[in-house]
Amino acid sequence: MSIRRIVPNIHVEAEGRWNTSREFYGLLGFEEVMDMGWVTTLASPTNPTAQISLFTEERTAPVVPDLSVEVEDVDAVYAQVVASGAEIVREPRDEEWGVRRFFVRDPNGRVVNVLTHRS
Repeated sequence: MSIRRIVPNIHVEAEGRWNTSREFYGLLGFEEVMDMGWVTTLASPTNPTAQISLFTEERTAPVVPDLSVEVEDVDAVYAQVVASGAEIVREPRDEEWGVRRFFVRDPNGRVVNVLTHRS
């Protein structure tokens, strides 16, 4: 199994904190690489796999995930997770922005968004 990147997700609850959060992470060198209105991803310009995502909400799933893990084969990982008995929070789904993903709860109660980009 191949992990391509891990992205921490920050739930920004107050509308006014959205820009404040973007500005703060800009001070650390992050630049915007994706903005869907409800989720913005910031990345390092010199190491594009070093990323952070800011969420005001999760529009296609029941919760904002705590982190995202991009893998090579999301369906293979899903099969392994189901076989382990872990709690699936959201079944696999192809999203309109080009990813296939599912959500699973880790042993500590954190929700992990497991995804792959479709070609």
